[in-house]
Amino acid sequence: MSKTILITGATDGIGLLTAKTLAKEGHKVLLHGRSAEKLEAASTEVVGAPDTYRADLTRLEEVEALAKEIMARHDRLDVLINNAGVLKTPQPRTPEGLDTRFVVNTIAPYLLTQRLLPIIQATGRVVNLSSAAQAPVDVEALRGKRSLDHMGAYAQSKLAITIWTQEMARAHPDGPAFIAVNPGSLLASKMVKEGFGVAGKDLGVGVDILRRAALSDEFAQASGRYFDNDSGSFAQPNPAARDKTHVASVMTAIRDLAGKDRQAC
Repeated sequence: MSKTILITGATDGIGLLTAKTLAKEGHKVLLHGRSAEKLEAASTEVVGAPDTYRADLTRLEEVEALAKEIMARHDRLDVLINNAGVLKTPQPRTPEGLDTRFVVNTIAPYLLTQRLLPIIQATGRVVNLSSAAQAPVDVEALRGKRSLDHMGAYAQSKLAITIWTQEMARAHPDGPAFIAVNPGSLLASKMVKEGFGVAGKDLGVGVDILRRAALSDEFAQASGRYFDNDSGSFAQPNPAARDKTHVASVMTAIRDLAGKDRQAC
C-alpha cells in the first residue's frame, strides 16, 4: 500500500537516496530542502512528481510555515523522516543566538513533528536521525548560553533528539511510533566528507535501515527505541537518556525553545 512520506533534508546524501528508493516503490514522497535550486534538481531525480517544500530549519518561523504548507496540501501523513542535520557550519549561531546544530538537529524536528501530529496516522511513524556520536546534553549550551565545538554540539544534539523520541513515545502510547535510528557511522554523505575528511561508506546501508524503520513490520512495536545500525540491532542510547533528571531538564529546554505555547509531549 502506498504511503505518504515526508523527508527533511532530501536534496542530497542519504535523504535524497532514501526519497528515490521510496518513490520507486510507489510511495508519495514529499521533499524538503533549504535551497530552491537544489529542491528543483532533486525533484527531477525522484519519480512520481514529488511535492517540494523549501524551509530554512535554522529559523523556527520557517518550520512553522513549512508545517502549515504541508497541512494545507495534505490531510494525511504516514511517515515523517527527520533527516536534515548539520555538523560543521560557518554560522554556528542563529540570528536569535541559539546554537545552529541544536536548532537544526533537535529543536526544528521537534517543532515540525508537533505541528504535523494532527495529520500523522496513529499507525504511522516518525523516524528521527540519531547517531552513534551521543553525549550528555549541556542544557546551558542547548539554550544558547554557552558555546560548544562542532563535534560537541553535534553529539549532544543527537542525544537530545533521541531523548525527545523516547519521551514522545511515552506521551503517545497509541501511536504514531517514534523511532530513533543511527543509520551508520561515517556514511558517504556531504556531512561526513566536510566533518571528517573521508569519503565514507556506502550510503545504501543507511537508506536500507531508514526504509525498514519507516515501513517494515519489525519496527511496528519499536516506539521509543533506538536502533544502532553499526551493530544492526536495537541498543541502549547514551546512559544520560535514562537519567530522569537529565531527561527532564533537556525536555524543558526543548519545549521552551520550540515555544511555550506549543503542544508539549
